[in-house]
Formats: sequence, structure tokens, C-alpha cells
Amino acid sequence: MGIGCSGQREGGCPIPVQNAEVARIFEKVADLLEIQGANPFRVRAYRTAAQTVHALPHSLHELVANGEDLSKLSGIGEDLAAKIVEIVETGSLSLLTEIGKQTPPALASLLDIAGLGPKRARALHEGLGIKSLAGLARVARQGRVRKLPGFGPKTEKAILEAIEGHVAGEQRTPWLDAEVVAEDLVSYLEQLEGVERVEVAGSFRRRRDTVGDLDILVTCKRDTDVAGHFVDHDDVNKIVAKGTTRSTVILRSGLQVDLRVVPEVSFGSALLYFTGSKAHNIALRKMAVDRKLKLNEYGLFRGTKRLAGRTEAEVYEHFGLPYIEPELREDHGEIDAARHDRLPDLIELDDIRGDLHCHTSASDGRATIEEMAVAARDLGYAYLAISDHTQAARIAGGLAPKEMRRHLARIQKAGEKLKGIRLLKSAEVDILEDGRLDLPDGLLSELDLVVCSVHSAFGLSRQKQTERILRAMDNPHFHVLAHPTGRLLGKREAYDVDLEKVIAAAAERGCSLELNAQPQRMDLGDVWCKAAKDAGVKLAVSTDAHSTDQLDYMRLGVGHARRGWLEKDDVLNTRSWPALAKLLRRR
Repeated sequence: MGIGCSGQREGGCPIPVQNAEVARIFEKVADLLEIQGANPFRVRAYRTAAQTVHALPHSLHELVANGEDLSKLSGIGEDLAAKIVEIVETGSLSLLTEIGKQTPPALASLLDIAGLGPKRARALHEGLGIKSLAGLARVARQGRVRKLPGFGPKTEKAILEAIEGHVAGEQRTPWLDAEVVAEDLVSYLEQLEGVERVEVAGSFRRRRDTVGDLDILVTCKRDTDVAGHFVDHDDVNKIVAKGTTRSTVILRSGLQVDLRVVPEVSFGSALLYFTGSKAHNIALRKMAVDRKLKLNEYGLFRGTKRLAGRTEAEVYEHFGLPYIEPELREDHGEIDAARHDRLPDLIELDDIRGDLHCHTSASDGRATIEEMAVAARDLGYAYLAISDHTQAARIAGGLAPKEMRRHLARIQKAGEKLKGIRLLKSAEVDILEDGRLDLPDGLLSELDLVVCSVHSAFGLSRQKQTERILRAMDNPHFHVLAHPTGRLLGKREAYDVDLEKVIAAAAERGCSLELNAQPQRMDLGDVWCKAAKDAGVKLAVSTDAHSTDQLDYMRLGVGHARRGWLEKDDVLNTRSWPALAKLLRRR
């Protein structure tokens, strides 16, 4: 089979393998290995490889076709490089097939449920004898799941909801994966002669952390066969519908894409309608009804007379409203804010002056201090916080106090040599179960920035988990609470914590919260970002980068911050280092 032929679209056309598919295969290998109790470092190697592939700016399909040495990629040795070539050339990995045969089918099927990682899947299998999703749903409804160590009522409910969504065929795609698909489709459609404008709408345009499907709008010249061109794309696995104004396909990844061809005169109203959210659209339609008007995807009408519709701004203007950015359109008060001229001046990527959370090869990162610093400087940053793990995070190569001291000296030395960027001595310090921090106060006092995280004991009760974090915040060296809920999208639910109390405590103590821009985290959630903003708590938009490529995740974090109504002043790392240093001093 030729390079990139991972399957066949209806009609026999070969389908190139995308980076996201390679990453998914590596994640699946890691999951199955973890279920089997394999060496943790082997498991981590595959997860690291998946992260590397996700962050690559180039197509693996093209790199393999050009004969590039993949073993030079960060975190990819010769063995993994060979496996990437195998996936790209065949569309599958023999190792995954082999491991799959060694894994009980019941355990493998449980991994398809959002929020159930390998450890929990094994616990359910061994503790309750679960052999199928139906069996899991049955014992969950009986209240037996909550009795297992590390679970509880909230987890039990989340499992039931996830099973129901899975059975109903619900699928969510991480925003970053959807972006790769969207950009490819937009470029493909724009190549067709006669196409004038292409825009992606829906939850993708609103920058939700995951998307259910893609909605693409096109304007074109008369008699342009957009539908025929669209359904002929190599990644199309199934054509659901094909018409002159609307077509629907299912891609090989399972993602549904809807294409709509609209006239230029209605493009703004169509973009507004299909961007959503549904709640925002309902609120606008109610305003129209109150004015004896009609609003739909074709325009704003009084009777049969079109009043607006060519642009979104034109529609809002007829309601006496300023333009509302797509990220705000969730019916979370944005229309009232617009009516009273209180819309936020949303943060932009160019406002960011530095990154306050990244890892190097000293712990579980894949680049040196110097390599991370140069990459950050190339992005135009004024500073970069090197925040490697402390000893409690052993699997992540956490550093004991003596090792940390030597590491801080290396950061200091590298910072003195490098021109054009300031390196901040930092650490991602574990919050232990009793609320203590995983470094002695004397060492914490030497850090420019202390980033604190929960990495263990996720199953504590709501009260105990909250008290744990509040006790940690009592430490005067505590600066930022990293990934505050511990969620991993589609894999692990947030641990049970009272975020209202955490935010109130942060405001009282002068601490900050992190918006972690890793695509599988996007933690803190947008609603809680706004709650923190309203409480006067500053947020750090950080990448938690484990490689130089992942520093680019900042754009994801900024997009998510905009959903949380954050402005430049709400974010710590929009400031110069002197201003930031002053702000970090605890009250």
C-alpha cells in the first residue's frame, strides 16, 4: 500500500493519514499497556510521542514521503520513528493489534467511555466484574460504582452520562484536532474556481474546547459545483447528503461536516445563525419578535423586506448592539452587556509577554533549558518560567530538593548567558494530600514563581479536596494554582472541589489561578475564568509546554480566555516582568 493509504473512501480513493490519527494510535497503545500494568516509563514514552505528534507543525505524511529522519523529533527515538512510518504507510500499527489481543475485550471497551482511564477501567473490571458497557451501566444505576475506592456519586453519575452519550453516538473532537481538519477543508474548498468566501462556523468558531461537528459556509459564483468538489475530498468516508445548497459527510475520523452554500446577501445572518450558540440565537430572535421582526439564517426581515443580513455586524446594529465576538455568544450575559456598553475588550495573543509554566528535560520535558528559552525568545517573549516537577511527581521525573537546587543554578546560568529573554526560576510544586507543598519553605523562597498542582489523591471528598487546596494557599510562597480542576477532556473528570471557595480564597490571599492551555486540559473552564475575573482574581494563561512546539499552545489558551471574558488586565503574563514581580508579592 502506498504512503498514507490508511483506508478507502467510498469509491476507492486513498486517504492520507493525519497527525491526529497517529497520536490516537499511540494514546491507545499507552492505554492498553497501562491496563496490562506495563512499565510506567514505556507507557509514558507512547504518551509523550502522542503529544509530540499533536504539536508538530508539519504533516507526518509529508515528512515520511520526503524521507525525513523522524528520530530527530523531540521524544521520538528510532523505535517510535519506525512505528510512525508503519502507521503512515499502512494506516495501522501491528503492536496495537498484538496488545489488543492480550487485553480482555471488556477492558478495551471501557476505554471508549469519556472519563474512564486505564486505571479506573481495570478497577471496575476487577472490583465489580464488569464485562460490557451494558453491565457497567447496570451497576452504576444500582449505585454500586460509588462504593469502589476512588469513585463516588459524582463519578458514578458522570460514567452513566458518558455511557448514554456513547450509545447515542455522541462524539466530541478536541478543538486542536478539529482545527487541522477545518484548515485543510477550507484550503481545499478555496482552490475551486468560483468559490469566493469560506468560513467555519459552529462551536469551532466559538472556540469551545471540543466540537461535535463542523459547519462550513461558502459563497460562490453561479453554477459552481461546490457540493461535488466537497464530497470528493480524500478524507470523506461517507456521503450522508448531497445537494446544491447543503451537503453532509462523515470523515474517516468520524467527524461530521456540514457544508452550506449561501448567497452573499445572507452570508452575515447565516454565519451568525450557524455559529450559535443556540441560546444566543434564541435571545436574538426574541428581540426580533419584540420588534415585530423575523430573524433567521436568511436575514433580518420586516415582512418580506430584508433589513440586514450581509454581515453579522449589520444584524447586531439593527438591534442597537455593538458587534459581539463569537467566543462570547453563549447567552451568559453578553447581550445585556452589549446593550449597556459593558462588553469586555477581550485579550489578544499579542498581549502575552511570557509563559509562566513549562517543563524541560530535567523532569518530563523533551527540550533543554536553553532550547525552551530560545524558542520562547523567538516568539517575542520577555520572560519564560522554567517550572519542572518536584519529587512527589516521580513518574514525571520530579526533582528532590538537592536536585532542584542544582537545577535552579542551571536556570540562573542559562539566563545569564542568553540575551533578549529573562528566565524565571520556578517549579511545579505538588500539593500533598495534607495541603503541604512538596518543597521546603527555604527553597520555595528562592523561586521567582511557585506554580502549585494537585497530581494525586483525586478521589478525596469535596470538603477534603477543597481544604487541601486552601491549606496550600495559606503558604505565603504559593503563587499560582495550576490546572485547578485536574480534568483531562474526554478522559478524566474534574476532581470534586468547591471552586467558589477556592476562588474566594485566592482573592483573599492574593493568589492566582492558571488557565492551562494544554489541549486535553483547557483548565480552568471558561465559566470559572469569568467567575475568577469577577472576584478580582488574576489568571495566568500558560502552556504547560513539554517541548518547544507546545509553546504554540498559547494561542489555544488565549482563545479559551476570550470565552471566559478575560481582558488584558485580567491576565498575569500580559505584564512586563517588573510589573509582574510586584503583582506576585503576596498580601
